[in-house]
Amino acid sequence: MATIAEAAEHFLAHRRIAVTGVSRKPAGHGSNAVYQRLKERGYEAVPINPHADAIDGDPCYPDLASVPGGVEAVVIGTRPEHAMATVKQAIDAGISEVWMHRGTGPGSVEPEAAAYGRDHGLTVIDGGCPLMFGPTKDGFHGFMCGWGKLTGSVPKTV
Repeated sequence: MATIAEAAEHFLAHRRIAVTGVSRKPAGHGSNAVYQRLKERGYEAVPINPHADAIDGDPCYPDLASVPGGVEAVVIGTRPEHAMATVKQAIDAGISEVWMHRGTGPGSVEPEAAAYGRDHGLTVIDGGCPLMFGPTKDGFHGFMCGWGKLTGSVPKTV
């Protein structure tokens, strides 16, 4: 097992990362915040939403299989009931790392999907947010990371 910090560092070492659940109406959507921050920090962030053709002028794709050239990792930012489908898409696409976003509340974490992914060789970060670590971190998310570790919404190990 890796610590959350180690797993986050490895995840964020990828440069082409898909973000599911990015909305055409970004207010209040954690996926949009993750997508924007990744772009701001030099990542090639790829939005995934089956109901949008573009997000912020960037091409949007309905699923992981539709992304030209594929991606290296994926942040799941949809409701938990959609996590299993994304995990299966990641496995089919040869993606090795998945991050199930979770701030406060249940977020996108679905324990069965996390277990399925791990059983099929994926590294699954089941909680927390990529904005809490490394080059994407800010003060607010750093504070939330500490709080999340205390309350259990950020795993200590992966």
